[in-house]
Amino acid sequence: MKSQPEEETRRSTSSRRPPFHSSEPDHRLAHFLAKYPADLFSARLYQSIELMERYSIELAIDLLQRLDLVTELREWRSAAELCAARLFQPRFAPALEWLLQRLLETGCIESGANERVYRLGKPLWQPDLVSLRDKGLEIDPANKPTFELLEYVASCYPVIARGEQNGEQALFDPRGVALWLSYFNNDNVTYAINNWIGAIVAAELLARKTKVRILELGAGAGSGTQSLLECLDSRGLLQRIERYVVSEPNAFFRRRNQRDLSIRYPHLPLEWQAFDIDTSWQLQGTQPGEFDLVYGVNVLHVARDLFFTLTQARTALAPQGWIVASECIRPFAGQPIYTEMIFQVLDSFTKVTIDPDFRPNAGFLTAQNWRRGFSVAGFVEVQVEPNVDAIREVYRHFFTGAICARANS
Repeated sequence: MKSQPEEETRRSTSSRRPPFHSSEPDHRLAHFLAKYPADLFSARLYQSIELMERYSIELAIDLLQRLDLVTELREWRSAAELCAARLFQPRFAPALEWLLQRLLETGCIESGANERVYRLGKPLWQPDLVSLRDKGLEIDPANKPTFELLEYVASCYPVIARGEQNGEQALFDPRGVALWLSYFNNDNVTYAINNWIGAIVAAELLARKTKVRILELGAGAGSGTQSLLECLDSRGLLQRIERYVVSEPNAFFRRRNQRDLSIRYPHLPLEWQAFDIDTSWQLQGTQPGEFDLVYGVNVLHVARDLFFTLTQARTALAPQGWIVASECIRPFAGQPIYTEMIFQVLDSFTKVTIDPDFRPNAGFLTAQNWRRGFSVAGFVEVQVEPNVDAIREVYRHFFTGAICARANS
């Protein structure tokens, strides 16, 4: 425990922590989001996102200290060099790279000419996680699951860095699974927005058809499925569903989804499958032209080979069939997003095939990356809803969009 003089000295050599201010959203956002229910984009949602962005910065400072990396950054170091210096696992480098990129926003960390080496330019300020968490819960009590998951993942970072567990082991133990279920839930408004945007876009497309066959990818515990079915129900479209295949490779999540939806929609033709988007869909029983909609919420960004998965999806679609993928969208190339702190330690998030043409990085992509990827895979009428390219010019922390495209046949 530090003595009082030591604590006072530490504070005196730290940069001043800037105050957090939440403000009303830019009025121009309403124009870009006019087609969506107004209550989806409340002032509380924007303020919650701003708070989470700031909280992830403070948490990154705290982690840099917990990982004992501050003194190592007195000289220019890459993430790989920092891992080697502290005897961390090489696989931890992507997560560490993200922390350093996030901390560039503080002005305390500097990047070198090649932007892959870093050093401490001035002392980091001392984080105040407690007051920020309290402020976030004051803005919206529904932010609690996000705080809990971020805090839990951060507590796992040192264990993962030292190689005592990998990311999947650490984050999917019983406590971690409970936190995931709370986070990927429609009561968690900062996540639920992903479900609702995708559902609204998909419902608009399905309204053009009299009968529909749906394949949902990576449904998890079912919050995205619930949103889509509720959206279709509100528009009187449930009776048009001829077949709905809900796929999820995780047996626990799949059984939970099946139990809940079978009770809620006993008369719908719902099916459940363990489905791997990274292997041949036809070998898993999906025939060419079998579906009118391929649907997924925050799943395609973890496709190991995105081109392969998109071409498999296009083949599975009937003529004039559509794919709708609701995704966390990176507004600008290289821009950190607070939710990435959760996923950076997972191999499924970072170990993917990179393509300089449309997938220059692992994880979340820009709208331009997505449009290019879908086009290269042979889709037409590719668009991202809402107009995130225009939105980012007035608000740089809008992270959600649905990519929709039609099979060219």
